[in-house]
Amino acid sequence: MKEMTKGKVWCFAIGQFGWSVLAAVISNWLVYFYQPAQELIAEGHKVMIPQGLVILGIATILGAITAFGRIFDAITDPLIASASDKCKSKAGRRIPFMRAAAIPFALVTVLTFISPIGKESWINAIFLFVMLTLFYLFMTMYCTPYNALIPELGSNQKTRMSISTTISFTYIAGMALVYVAPVIWNAFGGVMDRMTAMRLTFALLSLIGLVCLFVPVFTIKEKDYVNVVPTESTAIRSLMKTFRNSDFRRFVASDVSYFLGITMFQTALPYFVTSLLKLEESMSTVYFVLMTALSILFYLPVNKLSLKFGKRKLILVAFAIFTVSFLYTACFGSMLPIPATVQGYILCAIAAPAMAIFGILPQAVVADIAESDAVDTKENRAGMFYAARTFAFKLGQSLAMLLFTAIATIRADIGLGYRIVALAAAAVCLLGGLIFFFYNEKKVYSKISL
Repeated sequence: MKEMTKGKVWCFAIGQFGWSVLAAVISNWLVYFYQPAQELIAEGHKVMIPQGLVILGIATILGAITAFGRIFDAITDPLIASASDKCKSKAGRRIPFMRAAAIPFALVTVLTFISPIGKESWINAIFLFVMLTLFYLFMTMYCTPYNALIPELGSNQKTRMSISTTISFTYIAGMALVYVAPVIWNAFGGVMDRMTAMRLTFALLSLIGLVCLFVPVFTIKEKDYVNVVPTESTAIRSLMKTFRNSDFRRFVASDVSYFLGITMFQTALPYFVTSLLKLEESMSTVYFVLMTALSILFYLPVNKLSLKFGKRKLILVAFAIFTVSFLYTACFGSMLPIPATVQGYILCAIAAPAMAIFGILPQAVVADIAESDAVDTKENRAGMFYAARTFAFKLGQSLAMLLFTAIATIRADIGLGYRIVALAAAAVCLLGGLIFFFYNEKKVYSKISL
């Protein structure tokens, strides 16, 4: 088997850039588009789906749709993973799925923001429900096999860390590109209405994402680097075997807490900027790009420190940093005797190291656990380990969307709901750190190739 060169690692990582762009379009702007703040409605942003707590008085339409999409996504993860683990294609176990999913993945990203009726309507809500469900299906078809390639392409700890670091960079770069969206749609504002400009922006970003999705598909011959016998277990049996691993269960539980907190925070970021800091929406772009740029400065130190001290200690530090960052965000605005713009810059500086740590290390932790488990069971189920992880954290993301869309309605006129969201994000990150404290990294390392 060949060793991955730096060039091939980058070819693989460009696929991560592609799907992070598509995922970020949905995660960062879907709620902002369909549940606009009062300031945006006053400026002419149309309301396209019914608003308010209309489902049993506790959930919004948008919250229910996004939660269902994530639950559907979580259910399909182990099914796609099992099919991938058992695939006997001449092109490998993972690449065929990625190739088939790329075009529909990008297409439904665009269609998610299209409303058949030009005003508030339940028909728009139904159309959104269908498109978002398809979005999560095709994202799973691409991302689950893609993630399963990480431990398979990385034959040792050094290569796995190289892959994890590189895809973390492209992941954050993709997220940063999508946060530039307000700059793009405001540039179109002089020739078209706001919502058309937003849709055109999302279409352009999706096209970029599609091109990048195809890069690893057509530049990496999977069987040149991977020699793994397809598994024979059913999806349910494979998933049950995966969750029998106690260290994986601890990791997943902490990961659920992390994604619950970070999803609420990232979804709320544009609202923090416009409603709490009273700044232009384009400042959310400035802050996220700055936070991303600062986090990149920590990539090399994180890589080196993880090899010296292990991943567990650094992840615990990152949980602590995010907890403090979210508590600080809850005080945004007039509660702090600091100029509003500066408050945002301080958040960027505080959160950047944690962004780098969580961007790089969790993927590598799953790779370590999957390899360790393969030593014990004599069965390589890397696809199922990544699917099981995403199955769990997407349930957390589903809960996050339900909570955010509901909590955000609390005294939206003064932004009280957004402050509560930040406090909730801090609480669940603290819980995640407490759970991860019990992850036994020494036992995992004792079984794998370092």
